[in-house]
Amino acid sequence: MSSAISAPSPARFPYAAMVVLATIAFTAITTELLPSGLLPQISTGLGVSEPVAGYLAAAYAAVIVVTVVPAARLLGKIPRHALLVGLVLTFALSNALVGLAPDFTSAMIARLVGGLAHGLLWTTMAPFVSRVVPADKVGKALAIVFSGNSLGLAIGAPVGTALGGFLGWRAAFLVLAGFGVVLTVLAFWLLPRVQRISDAARPSLRKAIGQPGVKSVAVAWPLLVLAHFALFTYIAPFIREANLPDYATSLSLTVLGGSGLLGIWIAGLTVDSRPRRSLMITTAAIAASMFLLPLAVGNLPVALVLMTIWGAGLGAIGIYNQSAILRAGGEYSEAANGLTVLTIQLGITIGALYGSAALVVGGPLLVPAAAAVPVVAAFAITLAGKRYAYPPGPRERIWLEPRPVSDKVEDPA
Repeated sequence: MSSAISAPSPARFPYAAMVVLATIAFTAITTELLPSGLLPQISTGLGVSEPVAGYLAAAYAAVIVVTVVPAARLLGKIPRHALLVGLVLTFALSNALVGLAPDFTSAMIARLVGGLAHGLLWTTMAPFVSRVVPADKVGKALAIVFSGNSLGLAIGAPVGTALGGFLGWRAAFLVLAGFGVVLTVLAFWLLPRVQRISDAARPSLRKAIGQPGVKSVAVAWPLLVLAHFALFTYIAPFIREANLPDYATSLSLTVLGGSGLLGIWIAGLTVDSRPRRSLMITTAAIAASMFLLPLAVGNLPVALVLMTIWGAGLGAIGIYNQSAILRAGGEYSEAANGLTVLTIQLGITIGALYGSAALVVGGPLLVPAAAAVPVVAAFAITLAGKRYAYPPGPRERIWLEPRPVSDKVEDPA
């Protein structure tokens, strides 16, 4: 079996490259979320209503769903280093065009370009990581890279929103574009050159889906993301109905982002040795925190503790599932990873709709319990996927495998 990408296993862990990739992830998440925090200013600046301005965020996600698989196939022969550098530059271009857009149509086109780059980034980055670090350090590397996601949520989007409020929304996008240009230079110099080899397996979504375990991960992971966005999208109505202080909404967003870093750190320590047991404990903890959240009415400390568990779990499940899809995809790991990018974006979209339905049918206090239901379904899939999707790790095999029974009676002496 040939490897999709040829690269030597480095003697030293490439910390600089992983930090650059984490910064790229930070930029991607900040780019995705920035319009949400600046909708009033954008709507005024472009002369459209706030709901219409919101399409800048919705279209970004939609283009990922539509283009991620065909674009990954079309660009599959481009060397990974060149592709990653080009994607970072595309983010910079997209943000610059949004900041300079004379009208809404121009801004929408610029956001579509950014969405295309976003989908390609997440189909490329994790397989790239798996090829430039030793096999037993992939989990650690993914933990570093995915810390950029939580930092984008906890720091990037709020700082960008504050900058937009202080200097104007166009300045926020232009500053992010300038940051992207600097990051492009760093990526060019610090990311390893990884070339695709001639006998590499062609990216094939059909063959990736046929790999044992891929379908389970591609369903269980999005279910967890769906649950998160079902509750996250409507956290403000829940906090209001739970008689919590007004400042609890912004505080909860900070707690979720900050605790996500804690979860990523814990996952980085366990994903290479105890992935199955750790994921099951994490999934159960997320479900429990969501089920219990409605009981925190009028009690902010309890609510924050439960949100910390929820946020840490969300950070961790990304690492465990990313490692699982790379392992299950085998030589078609890039296509399998692209599949999860698509299904996760669907999970985000459906999650918001599911949360809206729960809000209408059961009221704000029942949204957390409704969000916990898909988490339980993900737990069941994880439990059933012991052989291919979520097998035990090296430390777990020692603990789980039965010891051989000897027919000899040991001498008590």
